[in-house]
Amino acid sequence: MGWRKAAALPSLFSQIVLEMTIGQVSEPIVRPGAVHVIKLLDKRGVSLETVSQTNVRHILIMPSEIRTPKEAEILIKEIKNQLMDGRSFEELAREQSDDPASALNGGSLGWSQPNDFVDAFSDVMRKTDVGAQSEPFLSQFGWHVLEVLGRREQDVGEDARKAKAVELIHRRRFEEEKEKWLKEIRDESFVEIRL
Repeated sequence: MGWRKAAALPSLFSQIVLEMTIGQVSEPIVRPGAVHVIKLLDKRGVSLETVSQTNVRHILIMPSEIRTPKEAEILIKEIKNQLMDGRSFEELAREQSDDPASALNGGSLGWSQPNDFVDAFSDVMRKTDVGAQSEPFLSQFGWHVLEVLGRREQDVGEDARKAKAVELIHRRRFEEEKEKWLKEIRDESFVEIRL
């Protein structure tokens, strides 16, 4: 059948095709006078959009009024030594990390995309092997040690479609409200014409 948008498929097939994965063969579709079997060869477009994600956790040590930049560097190196001696990453993150949101979760930042972080963090995250911990490094926020727990390619096509639909609805609603507001302003305005 070639490349087709879901909306351009016969209605008999469209719902079935949307639920199929690449390479999957459908159950026979029996209709009067015909039996159809569908094999999905490939998908493209917004329905299939994969991104690389990394499951990462970190410990952040920030310079402050009571901790000089040099003291922050010394502390992160001590933490790295404790990690190398077998201390739990989660435990150290809860005790030491200056990132309150992730510290409560043992330093976990969950499944993240590289563009979620500043360049220094993304670069180290990308270079660190799964199951490994980075050497201490400096970003604009302070000193970090991170641990990569896993990597995956995640299909975010469904999320992209939902986000696009929400954006269209918001834009349409905004335009409707703007027109209503402009009409109200015109109706309430007083214009005096003098010749």
